Amino acid sequence: MTTNGRIVGAFAASHSPGITGWPERAPQHARVAVENAFADVRRRVEQLEPDAVIAVSVEHFTNFHLGNLPAFAIATGDSYLGPATPEMAAFLDVEQHHYPGAAALGRHLYAAALGAEFDPALVEGGLEFDENFCVPLKHLDPESRYPLVPVIVNGVNPPWPTPKRCYDFGRMIRRAVEDQSGAERVVVLATGGLSHWVGLPGAGDINEEFDRDFIARLESGDRERLTAYTREEIDRAGNGAHEIRTWLVAAGAAGVGFDVLAYEPVSAWLTGTGVAAARL
Repeated sequence: MTTNGRIVGAFAASHSPGITGWPERAPQHARVAVENAFADVRRRVEQLEPDAVIAVSVEHFTNFHLGNLPAFAIATGDSYLGPATPEMAAFLDVEQHHYPGAAALGRHLYAAALGAEFDPALVEGGLEFDENFCVPLKHLDPESRYPLVPVIVNGVNPPWPTPKRCYDFGRMIRRAVEDQSGAERVVVLATGGLSHWVGLPGAGDINEEFDRDFIARLESGDRERLTAYTREEIDRAGNGAHEIRTWLVAAGAAGVGFDVLAYEPVSAWLTGTGVAAARL
């Protein structure tokens, strides 16, 4: 007897290259806190025994470019190469390999998105990973056991999907998971943020006030508070802060508040670094 799928866990984490590439540059207490939080999430995911992971992130012009930059994209491949190049692998200190894909769930999610009047790009093959997935998955799934459905959200260049649109995209993911039976136990993993500046003079600065306010909203689970951000409010936390859209997708998929397991403003990693778990 088969049963419909359900989201059994939802998590969110930063993906700064420094987390794996140069962890030793962070203050020891920050490094330990973040690594302990990742280890906690890894244990939780193992206990949940997911059939698939819907991994939501941005990407940094590894696959898309300014001439073709979708608001959302869903991949339906059988596998994904990451990191994309040997040079990137060395930079991130992540062994280049193929990550397994959950192709059938990806196709179902894409069809569900169209049915819900979202219009994501379809990536049927060839999507390559950068730090977006490689950094957190090195901690959370070091053996690459869990089949993935990569979902890309534009958080790198305007115009971006609105916070509300991102949250609602997460709600669509939840409905889509519940409307299929091929993957009965699904985990959602969002990666990106928090405050940081990419390729700008503010690189290394962190807006801790913004980060802690976002954390409070995430912990509350209040949709109105989470989606009330204006572009200008996010801009004050850096161009990289627009990656919080991936966390909003996870919040929409979970429909509940999150516990923040670690938050460290790590200038050496150029990022306000957080790890969180939904109260499912």
